[in-house]
Amino acid sequence: METLSIPLLGMITAGVAILYAIILTVWVMVHPKGNDTMKRIAKSIQEGASAYLNRQSLTMAVFAIIIFLIINFAIQPGKYNVGFLMGIGFLVGALFSGLAGYIGMNVSVRANVRTAEAARSGLHAALNMAFRGGTITGMFVVGLALLGVSGGYFILTDLMNIPAGPAANILIGFGFGASLISLFARVGGGIYTKAADVGADLVGKIEKNIPEDDPRNPAVIADNVGDNVGDCAGMGADLFETYAVTLIAAMILAASTLTNTLGTNGIEYPILLGVVAVIASIIGSLFVRLGKKKDIMGAMYKGMIVTGLISVVGFYFTTKYLIGDIWIFFASLVGLGVTLFITIITDYYTSKKYGPVKSIAEASKTGTGTNLIAGLAVGMKSTLMPVILICAAIYLAYFFGERSPAVGSGIYGIAIAAVAMLSTTGLVIATDSYGPITDNAGGIAEMAKMPPAIRNITNALDAVGNTTKAVTKGYAISSAALAALVLFQAYKEELARYTTDFTFDISDYKVLIGLFLGGLLPFVFSALCMKSVGKAAYAIVKEVRTQFKQIKGIMTGKATPLYGRCVDIVTKAALKEMLLPALIAILSPIVVGFLLGPKALGGFLIGLIVVGLLLALFMCTGGAAWDNAKKLIEDGKFGGKGSETHKAAVVGDTVGDPFKDTAGPALNSLIKVINTIALIIVQAIVTIKIFG
Repeated sequence: METLSIPLLGMITAGVAILYAIILTVWVMVHPKGNDTMKRIAKSIQEGASAYLNRQSLTMAVFAIIIFLIINFAIQPGKYNVGFLMGIGFLVGALFSGLAGYIGMNVSVRANVRTAEAARSGLHAALNMAFRGGTITGMFVVGLALLGVSGGYFILTDLMNIPAGPAANILIGFGFGASLISLFARVGGGIYTKAADVGADLVGKIEKNIPEDDPRNPAVIADNVGDNVGDCAGMGADLFETYAVTLIAAMILAASTLTNTLGTNGIEYPILLGVVAVIASIIGSLFVRLGKKKDIMGAMYKGMIVTGLISVVGFYFTTKYLIGDIWIFFASLVGLGVTLFITIITDYYTSKKYGPVKSIAEASKTGTGTNLIAGLAVGMKSTLMPVILICAAIYLAYFFGERSPAVGSGIYGIAIAAVAMLSTTGLVIATDSYGPITDNAGGIAEMAKMPPAIRNITNALDAVGNTTKAVTKGYAISSAALAALVLFQAYKEELARYTTDFTFDISDYKVLIGLFLGGLLPFVFSALCMKSVGKAAYAIVKEVRTQFKQIKGIMTGKATPLYGRCVDIVTKAALKEMLLPALIAILSPIVVGFLLGPKALGGFLIGLIVVGLLLALFMCTGGAAWDNAKKLIEDGKFGGKGSETHKAAVVGDTVGDPFKDTAGPALNSLIKVINTIALIIVQAIVTIKIFG
């Protein structure tokens, strides 16, 4: 066992993932970009996306520096200069998270035009281009996350000779940096993408009756930019943070509960699972290819199945090597099972093939009101099966962890299930980033007036992209729930280190106050996000109407809209509007912890996890169902485009847009940011009491 340095192996494997992403980037970039019109459109999207991310990065950098200084000076240095090391980890986590999304998105906005051009050669060539473009983001995310965690642990333990337990706790700074960037990326990107989308649809589709991605719409470029900053950079940062934080939380739990029985093996076991998962994801991505039936979703499932099977085999031998019994391996299977079943459940509620989406389309026949009622009902019902699945996973993982003679810890079993669930992150992000690439490819094909056969191919790819994006959101929410439970347990374990009289009793009035406040926060946070989308969308609507009125010849195609003005308006609005939700997320656990004490903060965390999970599921699944109900009608069923049924569905989709792409996904980041902050301030809130 001494011959194998697991942290070093993690760093090497992370390097392999990054190298694979670089090779794919070169492969994408050598392919043709199409004619001059396509190049011009693609360049506008690239410039808009880069302008937004550059401005967002500057805003986040200011926050990052301030928080670094606070961490450095507020946390007691202790024996190992914890405050400084945690602050450095915070900066590295923020940098890596931002870098993963930034690189991935910059490749995506170059893969889009190449996907449209590849469609000239058929569906197979276009799918290859789009999926490999998405895989670049996935590999950078898991590669940089694993590099940050394993590399940080290696530096702290091997180079600085810090014991494994304190080293694992210091790594929470890296997780906090990743969480903060995820929150900004999710909120800011979500506001951008949905404000542009809603603004473009309300004037273009409803008022002017022109199709989606029509070059006559002044907001069309902003809409295409939004697909990338929201679904590519935003989701990349989200799952980067979930992946890193879950690994770190599992290591912290092992450090606090298993060092007497397993030594460092329990701490390093999650890293080795990450190594197996990255290798499995790389191999699995090579199996995403069309068969004779030309089933695009089937091609995606091939990659997921291969990744899962390789992970199962790898997890078995990894567990036998480090843990020594089969029970924790069973816990890892629970995590893989959650990934499988959450995919099936989300697909059922959001696919055009099944009853829930058809019921919304049917309800649209009688108007907007019934469309909205049906969509809300589907969103509410969609919480049932995922919650049952998560509860079953918690029960089984706890049971297996507790039965393990080597571990004897149920909560560690849950932690390993969460780590195992994230084993497919690289491929999940690849399928998610595939979505905005194909969406943009279709927009470019429409604006460049490419032949209908090309548009048919991009439409087929985009239809699957809508499903993969919805599935990814369900996956992200479920993994966030398990990760947050592990973080909460780590919070309790940390409290036990600093106080001997801590008990977490549901009948304690402080705990109850915390529960109510924690349950309230997701609603307030979501309301702010939704309101921000509305304000930014109104500014876009106003600008689009003004251009249609003042620039003569737009509707006849004789004049070109001023696309850059819409891009600039929505960029400024998104950056301005994201600040208040982000500040609330950062400050709320600090205020509750210092004013009401650690018991109230514990209740606050539980209330936040439970209500945040349910609200996120409701919003993300309901919003996706509204979207696909509109697309089902556009396919010619239930009335077709331009019908009153379609107009009702467009309104429902407009309501669902900020549900599924802004407020809902941002709740994932909110939950983990707050839990991470609670873990960082534990010692301070125990020693400094105001009313608690």
